[in-house]
Amino acid sequence: MVSKKKFMTTLATSVALASIGFTTVGQVVPQMGAQVQTAQAATSAINDFITNNNITPVSITNEEGTFSYWTPYENGVGKPEGVVIHETATPGATARNEATYFNREWPNMYSYVHAFVDANEILNIKNTDYAVWGAGPTANAKFVQVELCEVNTTYSFARSVANQAYYTAYKLVQYNLPFTPGVTVMSHNDVSKKWGETTHTDPVGYFAKWGYSMDQFYDLVGKYYNQLKGNTNSGSSNNNSGNTNNGGTATSNVITVNNSQGSYVPLVAFQSDGSTKKITNRALANNTPWYTDQTKTYQGLTYRRVATNEWVDQGYVTK
Repeated sequence: MVSKKKFMTTLATSVALASIGFTTVGQVVPQMGAQVQTAQAATSAINDFITNNNITPVSITNEEGTFSYWTPYENGVGKPEGVVIHETATPGATARNEATYFNREWPNMYSYVHAFVDANEILNIKNTDYAVWGAGPTANAKFVQVELCEVNTTYSFARSVANQAYYTAYKLVQYNLPFTPGVTVMSHNDVSKKWGETTHTDPVGYFAKWGYSMDQFYDLVGKYYNQLKGNTNSGSSNNNSGNTNNGGTATSNVITVNNSQGSYVPLVAFQSDGSTKKITNRALANNTPWYTDQTKTYQGLTYRRVATNEWVDQGYVTK
């Protein structure tokens, strides 16, 4: 949450330019790799609801708002280090409502974010190659920032959080960033704790109202991140410059898996005692790419992590 508090979150190197019009310039349509079967940690009723009801993210609508500062991130234009997750604390306000408010009031409240998300729309209102004012000077200089709108039904919450997770994953892939929970994806609460420049705790409290958590959100981001990484054509045009990389090429953190003895690749979960247990209700499709960020060894076998607590035997990794 950044609005209505009117706290100063300026960036030292900000340079004011003339305001520009609020006009639609394009959309980014979700293009999930059809060949990739998703797997997730099934620790969340909301995430299960999304899967069971075939809820898919909407397209990203890119509109350039009235925020007239074009400030590079600390590493340069088009070089964010991750995404900060906010929520608006304005029950019932849509992404369009919030965008209208911010475009009118940002000079008075010293706040602006890159995007707003609700159950029906992902509305990007600032070119994400440039920094905004959303979470204090340190985080502003590092992160893309997106606000989740508050809704009042389970279905709407599931749709909105799916849209939020997709937008987050898309931005990570676009800028060729790894998905590292708590590092490249942070809540505003995490930012407040780490740098102490704001006191906001969103979206933790709002998530809790729905029995949801950041860890469960991370599972959903990981799902979309892996799907986008597995799709070599995910680079639809958007409102950002040519400095970005839309992903889809193999990196040292992307593996391809295959089970030559079966129709799918099994997964295991690590137990509290360090042992493994086979996951029986989820698996990976053969010959599909997956992002991995950790390895573990048990009884002489090495496992690669593909979700919060879902691991694939290194023996199934083909490249």
